[in-house]
Amino acid sequence: MSQRERKVDFIIVGQGLAGSCLAIRLMTMGKSVWVIDQPENNRCSKVAAGLFNPITGMGIVKTWMAEEIFEELFRFFSSTEVELGASFFYPMHLYRPFQTVEEQNNWMAKTADKGKNRFVKDVYTSAMYPHIHNLFGGIEVNQSGYLDTNAFLSAVRDRLIARNAYMDANFRHELLRINESGVEYEDVVAEKIIFCSGINSLAPYFDWLPIRPLKGETLSITFNERPKVIYNKGVYVVPTSESGTYKAGATYSLTNLSPNCTVEGRQELEDKLSALLKNPYQVQKQEWGIRPTTIDRRPILGPHPEHSNLIIFNGLGTKGVSLAPYFSNQLANWLTQQGEIHKEVNINRFKPLYSRS
Repeated sequence: MSQRERKVDFIIVGQGLAGSCLAIRLMTMGKSVWVIDQPENNRCSKVAAGLFNPITGMGIVKTWMAEEIFEELFRFFSSTEVELGASFFYPMHLYRPFQTVEEQNNWMAKTADKGKNRFVKDVYTSAMYPHIHNLFGGIEVNQSGYLDTNAFLSAVRDRLIARNAYMDANFRHELLRINESGVEYEDVVAEKIIFCSGINSLAPYFDWLPIRPLKGETLSITFNERPKVIYNKGVYVVPTSESGTYKAGATYSLTNLSPNCTVEGRQELEDKLSALLKNPYQVQKQEWGIRPTTIDRRPILGPHPEHSNLIIFNGLGTKGVSLAPYFSNQLANWLTQQGEIHKEVNINRFKPLYSRS
């Protein structure tokens, strides 16, 4: 895209989940944005199944800030579907089988927690779904579902292109000029620039932050059953936009970050699928992506310690679909002087790691 010099309020680097949600927020506020993005086949936002689930983890616990985050998730994606004239948000119950009688008993005791009851539709003590292994029953979770991430990102990109606010290119740090009044990139002048491109956002300004790459692999599978719920036990099985095709995943590796699919990853997922599904399935393809994670499992938002017009929005990890709506709202409010960044996600918590040298 070639342009004469233009002025916008904000430049956003990266049009994944974080950058897309933030762009929509700022445009809704009447702010002008310019988004630079180089789509990659293995971007985590495009590879992910888009699952959102308020009850997670080995201990089947309510996720951090579940009430606030999931309320905003439903509001944001529902209204954005209407605004963009596209379909990408699919609320759907999730069913998690118990593996043992002990797990069943433990969960029955947990149902006394009113907070958890808000997210749990029902608890079953016997098999509910005939096509999976669930001898001891399981829990059915509401306020869960999936986002068709590719459809969402495409709809946002179309809106940006329609507003002449999108550039398809690799971001080049050497072209960024920083001054007291703002930033300049090529022929675009802005008040601030926000880096939202995951692990690619770090060098040279934010490479001191403790953001770790976490590789994940998924399988696209087909099988004859048409589940009415999302299955999730050791591996999730989530519908896709292709009829009869489901996304299954995911693996988690902090050590093997090779830019390719692995035999080990496929074997791990197939073993877990066999333990979950009774009926045969067919693997159509295998994919991989790198997620940006943080040591405290919280996103990182806020300005560079020395350059107040350089902002980061990163570290969404494996929960990008649920975290991006809430924290893009928080960041957009801060950028427009309408709110503060909470200390639990504020970049200030890592300031001691920053060195001027």
